[in-house]
Amino acid sequence: MFERIAFIGAGRLARTLAPAWAAAGQRVVAVASRQHSAAQNLTLQLPGCQALSPEAAVSAADLVLLTVSDDAIATLASALPWRAGQAVVHCSGATELSALAPAERAGAAVGGFHPLQIFSDPARAARLLAGSTVCIEAMDAGLSERLHGLAAALGMTPMHLRPGTRAAYHAAANLAASSLLAVLAEAQQVWAAIGLSAEAALPALLPLARGTLDAAEARGLAGALSGPVARGDAGVLRAHLQALDGLGAAHGHFYRELLSRQIELAAQAGRQPEALLAELRRLLAD
Repeated sequence: MFERIAFIGAGRLARTLAPAWAAAGQRVVAVASRQHSAAQNLTLQLPGCQALSPEAAVSAADLVLLTVSDDAIATLASALPWRAGQAVVHCSGATELSALAPAERAGAAVGGFHPLQIFSDPARAARLLAGSTVCIEAMDAGLSERLHGLAAALGMTPMHLRPGTRAAYHAAANLAASSLLAVLAEAQQVWAAIGLSAEAALPALLPLARGTLDAAEARGLAGALSGPVARGDAGVLRAHLQALDGLGAAHGHFYRELLSRQIELAAQAGRQPEALLAELRRLLAD
């Protein structure tokens, strides 16, 4: 698909993708990083790969992946010696391809390749790549085809974005990822407020969260819904709200916001009459 691949940025994403592609038969020839030692450490996993300066890495490769922070993408795109016939791809979910305009003006094809996965542990992330989705955006048909090939080499499922939608797409992805941690943190705080061990909260709640995600995978979001909203139990919901309001207005407000979305899922599931759902909405609004 590409004769020579280079990474600029040797963080967790590069430490996942570069070895995975090398294992799949791709030639990763160069890695560059602000910390040269980080680039050198990554090349130890990549036969025939060198730790180079960003400029030398650009010159050595047909495809250059910018695996750097969002704020650094436009700066790098403006500073490096791109050439016609080259491909330049960033791996940001939120940054538009317009950040790569200097490379495009130099004749390079530009694109985005954003894996929907967590990279806090590169070894674990590498095991999870197969079956994960990757967001691909490229105006050049040839580059799009080649990025699809790179996704297929890792067993990933491609998804396409329209220009101008990356920030909203990425915000939704963040809701599905780290925002889950905010919900668990809220549950942990509520338990601590009523005298339960904060240390015991996470081990107790994680199996519940995993079971919910497994149910969502099997039956969809509406089909996986459980609890008082799914059952139409206004009395339990009223008790929840009174208890949380008693612990502080912020707890009650947070719960109301979340459960208002649950009511919409319950409506989609069609298990409760609209009159009962309307009663639950009034409870949340009071």
